Amino acid sequence: MSTSVQIGFLVLLALLAANLPFANQRIFLVGPKRDSKPLFWRLAEVVVLYFVVGAVGLGLEKHAGQIAPQGWEFYAITGTMFVTLAFPGFVYRYLMHRKH
Repeated sequence: MSTSVQIGFLVLLALLAANLPFANQRIFLVGPKRDSKPLFWRLAEVVVLYFVVGAVGLGLEKHAGQIAPQGWEFYAITGTMFVTLAFPGFVYRYLMHRKH
């Protein structure tokens, strides 16, 4: 798998993972189905999924060659990007007014 395909896969995975907490009502996909999941659980899922996507990225980087050392700036930027990718799910869940 080429590097550009790996990057595209990782970005798509991050987009899906960032929006997943807003698309379902189960806690961490395994809890009981609820009528409404609190925002706290959704944000906790976003943080956990950020680290899961980061682990996948680390595995892809290790498979491609040497792992580059990262400073705090890398994690600040990728965390901000992950939260930005979660914005469509947040808007769908909390800001769009639906008729019941």
